[in-house]
Amino acid sequence: MANHKSSIKRIRQTEAKRLRNRYYAKTARNAVRRFRALTDKAEAQTALPKVVQMLDKLAGKNVISKNKASNLKSKLAKYANKLA
Repeated sequence: MANHKSSIKRIRQTEAKRLRNRYYAKTARNAVRRFRALTDKAEAQTALPKVVQMLDKLAGKNVISKNKASNLKSKLAKYANKLA
């Protein structure tokens, strides 16, 4: 158990950030999952910018790495272009 006031505060802050990051990462995973379930090209073209924006925001806040965001965006764009 922590003895210093600062370390006790740091533990509280870390736990709050961990829960917040977990929520945002889960929300992004669900958005990607919903996007991959789309079968209409027009619908996918309108949904893609929203998902990309969400991934960029998370990468900017270091919730996910920028490389992971980039890989996901690339795969989603390929999926959207592949739809007939």
